[in-house]
Amino acid sequence: MSSATLSSNFLQTGCQWKDGVKNLERNAGKVFVKCSVNSKTHKAEKEVRLGVLGASGYTGSEIVRLLANHPHFGITLMTADRKAGQSIASVFPHLISQNLPRMVAIKDADFSDVDAVFCCLPHGTTQEIIKGLPRSLKIVDLSADFRLQDISEYEEWYGQAHRARDLQKEAVYGLTEILREEIKSARLVANPGCYPTSIQLPLVPLFKANLIQSKSIIIDSKSGVSGAGRGAKEANLYTEIAEGIYSYGITRHRHVPEIEQGLSSAANSKVTVSFTPHLMPMSRGMQSTIYVEMAPGVEIKDLRQQLRLSYEDEEFVVLLEEGVVPRTHNTRGSNYCFINVFPDRIPGRAIIISVIDNLVKGASGQALQNLNVMMGFPESTGLLYQPLFP
Repeated sequence: MSSATLSSNFLQTGCQWKDGVKNLERNAGKVFVKCSVNSKTHKAEKEVRLGVLGASGYTGSEIVRLLANHPHFGITLMTADRKAGQSIASVFPHLISQNLPRMVAIKDADFSDVDAVFCCLPHGTTQEIIKGLPRSLKIVDLSADFRLQDISEYEEWYGQAHRARDLQKEAVYGLTEILREEIKSARLVANPGCYPTSIQLPLVPLFKANLIQSKSIIIDSKSGVSGAGRGAKEANLYTEIAEGIYSYGITRHRHVPEIEQGLSSAANSKVTVSFTPHLMPMSRGMQSTIYVEMAPGVEIKDLRQQLRLSYEDEEFVVLLEEGVVPRTHNTRGSNYCFINVFPDRIPGRAIIISVIDNLVKGASGQALQNLNVMMGFPESTGLLYQPLFP
């Protein structure tokens, strides 16, 4: 990287010079830039005005948290039908320091002062709302309503008719590291689900390189309870979740067609997976343990080499050192995905472990990463929070 490019990147991201020296660290071939952003200094300079629809849910609150240090994006509109008239601090006290507009009902929302929208509403309600938004808006939709290219699959798995068929044709699937070029020119991006993100990031490069076979793929995924949303449900009560593990959606989880869509596209042939998710007694975090059969003549080192080549220049996807087991603790609160590959005891098979924070890389962080790309900013802007540990 030239000094001119580096200087430009520093100016774009709001990074500061310290004692005339760029504060850089190199680690495993990546460059990490330590930034200090003064939110008060930048507040008046934020040129992109954002709306957060569904701000009272977990993904909405994560968007607000992540945007607090973004030098270019500022929130001018927040909606929450059941919390209309309330401040974000009354719903999420941890965000009390943020100077934000009060939430309004979606029917009362004024989009005249908005350039782009994060839609954090439940599936099934989003299609009609997005269909009614001004065409000038850039939109990142965090629901499942525009993820499936085949409308009949949406209707089969979600049990209702698709109500924005024309919009589906223009929606771009937002797995940033894989579809970055398509995202750049998109108006509407369908943000991936949390499980599909943790699964596709390790598998797509391996399918594209013909290193694994499409048969006998077994995926065992585990998620923190926040993945089920903030709504009050008996199954999510403390006494129902604590001190136990709960398997759900066996053979019929709604993320299955999304996973198979992405893998089939990478493999150029139909891929069917055996996928079982589990709810864990933790607030956030996700691990996918994936069992695959390697192509004839392929070894574990070939899988590792392909993942290294695919992600060596990526900020947020990290292939760990050989033998290091990924842990959900080590991605908590961050936009990172940690991956590693291990030999199975069964000859010819491999075990791939992928961990993310389900609310960040699995939802709001990836959404912000996508909007950065759509608006022409460095995609790591506002996302260089290091994982929170312990």
